[in-house]
Amino acid sequence: MSGRLPVAVACFAAGLLLGILLPLELTAPDAFAPGMPAEGTGSSTPAVVLQPPADLPRVDLGELPPEAVTTIDLIETGGPFPFRQDGATFENREGLLPDRPEGHYREYTVARPGNQGRGSLRIVAGADGELYWTADHYDSFAWIVR
Repeated sequence: MSGRLPVAVACFAAGLLLGILLPLELTAPDAFAPGMPAEGTGSSTPAVVLQPPADLPRVDLGELPPEAVTTIDLIETGGPFPFRQDGATFENREGLLPDRPEGHYREYTVARPGNQGRGSLRIVAGADGELYWTADHYDSFAWIVR
């Protein structure tokens, strides 16, 4: 009987550890991931129904240059991005986008072949999944319709 006690203690300890550790969800640190689907939906569409601001023009995704579509794909998959500034907080100093808390918007470069540097094309992504296009380095924006 003495041989069974260490086995029973080991089983109890293992069960205790599993009971503590299994419920813990192992995830990456909080990251900016605009438009991520709600858990368990299996959908690539945002869980929130987004309404474009009434005062902003709209642009269909298919009307954008192919490099913009590539940038959006990178945003949705978390990169890697071509420029170190990509993913930086966009502060909306111009006030052209809806007022949101600091950190809501991130900016991404749309790299064009032959451009020296970053150029003026950007996608601004909101934490709720909204995407905005600017072809003139933040002087104007359009809501990207997907």
